[in-house]
Amino acid sequence: MADETLTDERKEARKLYRFGFATPSSGLFRGTSSGRMQKIRGGAAQRILTARQLRKAASPYAEVKRPVYDARPLQRALKRVFDITGAVAGLVFLFPLLAGIALTIKLTSRGPVFFRQTRLGINGQPFSILKYRTMFVNQCDHTGLQHTIVGDQRVTWIGRFLRQSSFDELPQLWNVLRGQMSLVGPRPYVPGMQAGGVPYECLDYRYYDRLQVLPGITGLAQVNGYRGDASDADLARMRLEYDLAYIENVSLWLDVKIVARTIAREFLRGSGA
Repeated sequence: MADETLTDERKEARKLYRFGFATPSSGLFRGTSSGRMQKIRGGAAQRILTARQLRKAASPYAEVKRPVYDARPLQRALKRVFDITGAVAGLVFLFPLLAGIALTIKLTSRGPVFFRQTRLGINGQPFSILKYRTMFVNQCDHTGLQHTIVGDQRVTWIGRFLRQSSFDELPQLWNVLRGQMSLVGPRPYVPGMQAGGVPYECLDYRYYDRLQVLPGITGLAQVNGYRGDASDADLARMRLEYDLAYIENVSLWLDVKIVARTIAREFLRGSGA
C-alpha cells in the first residue's frame, strides 16, 4: 500500500522506525490502539469477532503493507559466515568469563548451571534455547509466560547481575553455531507469549511476520531500549515495529552496527529485567 494512503500519524511513525537507531515515542500509538483494545476486550465484541478479526482490529497498522524478507542468497551466506565467526570468537575469547559465571552459579545456588526453554524459531519451528540459570531452581518458569519484574524474588543475586549485564544470554552463542539462532534478529519468544495482557498475536496480527528470519541474541528493538517486560501494550507494539523494520532493511552492515551497539549498551550498561 502506498504511503499516501496512510494517515499523517502513521507516515511519521514509519519515518521514525524504518531506518537508523532513532527511538520513536510510543505516545504516537496511544489512544487509537488502546481504545480499540478496550472495545475488543469488552462483552459482545469479544464473543462475536473471529480470531482474525480480533487481531486486525487490535492493530493500528492493519492496512500497512506487511514486511517480506527478500535477502539474496549471497547476503544470506554472508550473514551465516558472520554468525559463525562471531559465535566462535565469542566462545573462545569469553571462555574465562563463561567458566567463571558457571562456577559462581554452581557455588551459590542448588541446581544446574544452564536453563533450557522452548522458544519459537524461524517459520515458527520450536527449539530449545540455552541460557545461564538466573532463578532459584524450584522457581524457574519454563513456560516463560510469567514476566520477570524489578526486584523479582525468584531471581538469585548472581542472576540479577547476569540479567543486568545480559551475560545470561551468552550461552546462546551455541544456538547460533547450531543454526537455530543468529547473532542479530528478532528475539525468540515462548509459545503463547503475552503482551499487554493478551497473546501477542492478538495485540498485533503481524506478530508472526517476525518469524521470517532466524531469531537473534540481540536485535534492532533491543539496542533501541525495547526489551524486558512486555506487559505494556504500547511498548510491546514498538518492539514489534522495530523487529519488522529490521526484516525490511536487513543487511550485514546493519548487523555489525547492532552487535557493536549491543556490546556498548546492553553488556556494559544494560538494564535487563
